[in-house]
Amino acid sequence: MRMSRICRSALARLRSDVRGLAAIEFGLIASFLAMAVLNVADISVFMYDRLQVNNATQAGAQAAWETCDLNHLPVSTKCPAMNAAVTAAVQSTSLGTGVQLQSGYPSDGFYCVNTSGALQYMGTSSTAPDDCSTAGSASTRPAEYVKVQTTFTYVPIFTGLSILSFLPSTITSTAWVRLH
Repeated sequence: MRMSRICRSALARLRSDVRGLAAIEFGLIASFLAMAVLNVADISVFMYDRLQVNNATQAGAQAAWETCDLNHLPVSTKCPAMNAAVTAAVQSTSLGTGVQLQSGYPSDGFYCVNTSGALQYMGTSSTAPDDCSTAGSASTRPAEYVKVQTTFTYVPIFTGLSILSFLPSTITSTAWVRLH
C-alpha cells in the first residue's frame, strides 16, 4: 500500500513537470527543419547538374556544327571527325566524363518542316528526297540536322533522406543543330 502511494505521488509530480517540454518540441521541429534543408540542398545540386547536362548537350551540337562545314555534308559519310568532337564537347563541363552520349548518337538525317511546324524525317543522305513535298512544301529542300542525346546518372547526396532517392536518377538531354 505504501509503495503504490509513493508510485502515485511520483507519477503525479512527473505529469505536472513541464520543464523539458520546450526542449522536446524544439527537437521535433528541428528534425523536420533539418530534413527540409537536406532536401533543398539535394534538389539544388540535382537542378545544377541538370543544367550542366543540358549545357553539355548543346556544346556537343555546337561542336558538330563547327567541325562539319558545308564541304563535309552529309556528315555521316564526309565528316569522320564529328564523333570525337562531339564527345569531347559533351564531356567539357564540370560533370566531365559523367555525361555520356547515348548509343547511336550523334545521328544525322534530312528533315523538313511539316505543315504543323514540326520536323519530319525525310531520310538519310542516300535516301533523302529532292524536295519536301511529302511534308507539305514542294518548294523547300530538306535540310541536314544532327541530333545529340546525352545521359547522366545523378547520385543523391543524402541517400535515403532526400526525396530524390525515390525518383529516377538518370538525366537525359537532347539537342538539334541544322547544318545547312
